[in-house]
Amino acid sequence: MVQNVRITTAVVKVLAALVDDPARERYGLDLIRDTGLPSGTLYPILTRLERAGWVHAEWEDLDPVAEGRPARRYYRLTPDGVQAARTELAALYQRLSKADGLGARKPRTA
Repeated sequence: MVQNVRITTAVVKVLAALVDDPARERYGLDLIRDTGLPSGTLYPILTRLERAGWVHAEWEDLDPVAEGRPARRYYRLTPDGVQAARTELAALYQRLSKADGLGARKPRTA
């Protein structure tokens, strides 16, 4: 069961990147490039999403010396996380479209 997550602009960016292809495993630098968030913002969000049950994370199994790079930690949405992310993003887009509709009204004249 997933827990509620406070939805901020930064969280929306992360969720949108992950929900774009929910089965795809993404690593931190890939998400940094996709969201434009700095690492100091991204990794705490991923940790919160993981603790809430929205994201599954695991380290890749490789020999860093043989590969010439450190092991990556891969992230992907859990099935419950996909559903929760889609629900939250849809609710946000609906609120934004309503707000946009209000701004399109003609001003009332006296």
